[in-house]
Amino acid sequence: MTAACAGPDPRLRAASIPVPALATDTHFHILGPANRFPYIADREYTPPDALPAQCRKLFDTIGIGRAVIIQPSVYGTDNRCAMDAAQALGIPSRVVVVIPHETPDAEIDRLHAGGARAIRYILAHAGGLPLDTLESAAARASERGWHLQFLLKSTDLVALESRLARLASPFVIDHMGFIKPAEGGPDQPAFKALMRLLDTGRCWVKFSGAYRQSVQSPPYPDLLPFAQAIVSAHPGRILWGSDWPHVAFKGDMPNTTDLFNLLGEWVPDEATRKRILVDNPTALFDF
Repeated sequence: MTAACAGPDPRLRAASIPVPALATDTHFHILGPANRFPYIADREYTPPDALPAQCRKLFDTIGIGRAVIIQPSVYGTDNRCAMDAAQALGIPSRVVVVIPHETPDAEIDRLHAGGARAIRYILAHAGGLPLDTLESAAARASERGWHLQFLLKSTDLVALESRLARLASPFVIDHMGFIKPAEGGPDQPAFKALMRLLDTGRCWVKFSGAYRQSVQSPPYPDLLPFAQAIVSAHPGRILWGSDWPHVAFKGDMPNTTDLFNLLGEWVPDEATRKRILVDNPTALFDF
């Protein structure tokens, strides 16, 4: 039996830092209605509905003007919910899909027309795409101007570094590679691997999921040295994501606006924040 997970903090708050026009949330999920978009049987959690109208109300409160919807593991390769949400949100939207290796070109073209721009590999949960399709998926993605996106553990960064560095397409690392400050500072092997991948110029990293990495309370001071190192070296390769509705999290549920406000500490320069929130996603997601 899968574990039921809590819904997001319902409190809506305006941001405490300036929000540029067309600020983009590049990592969140739409879930449900479950009777219309059923979850796969082999899943690790069962979420409550998190619908486009709820999400849009949150975005309007914060000032988010564009969206990138991420296919969650609970839907497997059934991308209908995410693709439907790209139209329902009512703001410019893109989708990161999970598609099997045998997906016909015509279906990929249909997904592209609906806003899809990347293929997701989920290594941190059950049910993701097999890694033996990695190189061929990157080749197909590159043909369309797509990229690959990875939800992986920090140990995977080390194990897969050489393969990722050789991919034919750009690629994105979710949640800062699940770097764990408890396992050491910026000199730890996983973070060094992430920085080397960023050095290639084809890797992007998401400032998202801080509450999943940190062992400290908000504003997660143990993550600050890692964020500062990335901002200093690669401001043009950073994306921001809320990770709403914060599925499968067993700790104190974070407030989504508080997660946005972290950028004020991690990226104190307003022009650099605009680059992260607007310019970088414009380039990567073909807005």
